[in-house]
Amino acid sequence: MSPLHCMTRQLAAVASGRAAPDLVLTGARMLSTYSSRMLKNRELWISGGRIAALRPAGSWRATGQTPGEVRDVTGGILAPGLVDPHLHIESSMMTACAYAEAALLNGTTTIFCDSHEIGNVADVAGIEWMLEDARHAPLNVFLTVPSTVPATSPQCETAGGDLTPNKIGAIFDRWPEAVALGEKMDFVPLCLGDERSHAIVAESLKRGCPVSGHIYGREFVAAYAASGVTDTHEAVTGEIADDLLEAGVWIFLRGGPPTTPWHSLPEAIKTITEMGADPKRVCVCTDDRDADDLFLFGQDWVVRQAIAAGLKPETAWSLGSLHGATRFGMDNEIGGFGGGRRADLVLLDDAMEVQDTWYGGVHVVSDRKITPVLDRQLSESRYHYPEAAYRTVILPKIGSLTPPLPDAACHANVISIGAPGDIALRHDVIALEEARNWDTLLAKHDLCFVTVLERHGRNGGVAHGLLRGFGLTEGAVASSVGHDAHNIIVAGRNEADMRLAVETIRDSRGGVVVVSGGEVKALVPLPIAGLLSDQRACVVARQAEKLKHAWSELGCTLPYMGFNLIPLSVIPDIRITDRGLITVPAMEQIPLFVV
Repeated sequence: MSPLHCMTRQLAAVASGRAAPDLVLTGARMLSTYSSRMLKNRELWISGGRIAALRPAGSWRATGQTPGEVRDVTGGILAPGLVDPHLHIESSMMTACAYAEAALLNGTTTIFCDSHEIGNVADVAGIEWMLEDARHAPLNVFLTVPSTVPATSPQCETAGGDLTPNKIGAIFDRWPEAVALGEKMDFVPLCLGDERSHAIVAESLKRGCPVSGHIYGREFVAAYAASGVTDTHEAVTGEIADDLLEAGVWIFLRGGPPTTPWHSLPEAIKTITEMGADPKRVCVCTDDRDADDLFLFGQDWVVRQAIAAGLKPETAWSLGSLHGATRFGMDNEIGGFGGGRRADLVLLDDAMEVQDTWYGGVHVVSDRKITPVLDRQLSESRYHYPEAAYRTVILPKIGSLTPPLPDAACHANVISIGAPGDIALRHDVIALEEARNWDTLLAKHDLCFVTVLERHGRNGGVAHGLLRGFGLTEGAVASSVGHDAHNIIVAGRNEADMRLAVETIRDSRGGVVVVSGGEVKALVPLPIAGLLSDQRACVVARQAEKLKHAWSELGCTLPYMGFNLIPLSVIPDIRITDRGLITVPAMEQIPLFVV
């Protein structure tokens, strides 16, 4: 599509009736994100992939012009394409090209992604692979440059990448898609004045780009905002959301599938529904979705969750489209039906469910199915990652995956799973009796082994831990998507199944796997950076669905995406990385056993 400055004369001619539009969509109700109203019986005139005019239905006939196509959409609701202001493509386990298919089916036409996962694996090269991939995708993809790679420090974990302030500045300067700084996860060091953290923020601010955030705890809000952060998706209650809004921070209400630990929208939205805040600086976002959930719980589903929580449909859709565009200064291009905007739009039914999607005026989804033109794009024009992207899981030797049995009674620092929906992990200290074997201790205390292996070829580090309340009584589960350093995490009840799980990941060059009784029950291969599949979205979704079924069959109480967070050493109270057990926010390494 041509930029607007090349099209103004053409669009003005169409809008005034002196030239024919390429496409007229007529007869629908029109959801206005500008005025939060439903306009009846309207039509859109589209030319060159942009909106020329919004008119009463049937107005095109009075112009004497013959449009390229007139489509009667009577009975439906036309709305702007959705804008997701915060997500991680890598969480879907798909490439950007594959991600586009599911996004467009859900009416999402623009995304702002933070690629810190692939940055943690392959540094700047990984981010640039993802950006090249995004340029091939039929989707508006913008980058919020990863700000916290590694998430903590080399003393706490071993990552494959190290994004210094200079590297981040160079990404901004080289890639016009880089429009903001990604979530600043090390909020405690930032609030305490850490020099590197503030130098990274400065790279964004001095280029006039906004800074995205990630924060827990009302006590940090003032210092966080004063450090230049102006949005966050981590508000989990109405109270902290209220604090953040008053500090000038945009709120992204995160809607996660109800079965995951990150569905915080119902509580955080109370700043609007119960505390009276105006929603003008509030958006909705998805954050993390696997391939299966992306089809079922997209940005459109999050909008409907906002409606269910009490917002009127027009306001909720604005939170999912115009507000995200406004936050990043792009409301002159996307998010509404003003003249000159991109013709990224959807047709909704009365339940606010997406039936059709147009991307830049091209019909890409029809009656909830992708069109042939989109299918060809997704099949024939995909980006092919370089060979280096397929060589990131480096495990020259796999040592013992279980800790030695204590030879006397002792205490153990264990990681305890919290209540459903709580991504924090509790630090418990339990007394272990003298025993002849691990089976007795594991069964008595509801424990299983958890081990993290460094997989970037740096030091071969291995750390052992004990996981309580995970529900695993047999077999093993493992993943190369151990946030955020993305080392391999494996949990199990016996060495043999744990070893098979790790070997399967190694041989697949990355993946998520379920093993039981010496047999692989389910596997999602992730050969690109140990994070991404190179298959189409529907294939990955089927693999993810099978994986989740096998995961549940083993009795795991934490979904696999929550399991991937066990090494994430920026969330309280305790985590395990390749360096060992780490307490948060103290960031202290502690031993597994204490006499």
